[in-house]
Amino acid sequence: MTKITPEHLARSAFIYVRQSTADQVLNHHESRRRHYALVDRARVLGWEAVEVIDDDLGRSGSGMARPGFEKLLAAIGEGRVGAVVSIEASRLARNGAMGPRCWSSAAWSGH
Repeated sequence: MTKITPEHLARSAFIYVRQSTADQVLNHHESRRRHYALVDRARVLGWEAVEVIDDDLGRSGSGMARPGFEKLLAAIGEGRVGAVVSIEASRLARNGAMGPRCWSSAAWSGH
């Protein structure tokens, strides 16, 4: 049994890639490779349209503007997102304020 519906698959899967520091971007290649491999995972799960947001490489999740995260929230609000795929939830939002913002945006848009 799958929770992925045709309605989900009709929208894009979004892969959110973030590493917190420039040092991680330069030296943690395996982590970045694992993030980008999620594109293949989304396709295995049935998505044809997969968008990668990697604008936030080298940006901390706290106290720093994250244009990629804002782009993701906008796509959720517009109803274009069938799934958000990330290595772990902390890549999206480590502090208590950002996670609910993401999920409430999805609920607010009715998606």
